[in-house]
Amino acid sequence: MAENLDGQDLSGQDLRGRNLTGARLRKANLSGSNLSGENLSGADLTGANLQGADLNGVGLEHADMRGADLSGADMRDASMFCAELIDAKLVGTQLAGADLSRAELRGADLSRADLSQVEAGRANLDDSNLGSANLSGSDFRRAKFRNANLEGANLEQADLRGAKLTGASLEGAIGWRGE
Repeated sequence: MAENLDGQDLSGQDLRGRNLTGARLRKANLSGSNLSGENLSGADLTGANLQGADLNGVGLEHADMRGADLSGADMRDASMFCAELIDAKLVGTQLAGADLSRAELRGADLSRADLSQVEAGRANLDDSNLGSANLSGSDFRRAKFRNANLEGANLEQADLRGAKLTGASLEGAIGWRGE
């Protein structure tokens, strides 16, 4: 049975080596904690505080992170295939090399986030804020950016083939060559 840590204060703790696959961490405080390389696939992190957490290389496939605060977290090379990040806060988050394929990021705040070299085919970023984010060299083929804010974002060498950009704001975006 998956561990139930709903509402727990685990801030600043080293949680490596703990089996958190499918764990319940709703509204848990994991700020500054170390979960690098761990498997949290299928975990419920709804409304959790993960500010500044080390999630480098973590597995979050099919995880529910709706409304979670991941601002300033290190999520480089994390695998978030089909993860739910609806209305999540990822301001200034390091996501370089992460897999966000088919992830739900509707309404997420990814302003100033590093999304370079990200694999995000078919991701849904409708109504999200990507202002001043770095999307350089990333794969966003067939992703959805309807009504998204991409103002000042770095789109150099980003693959946006088949992406839906209806209503998206691209003012000042670097490397944007309207299609």
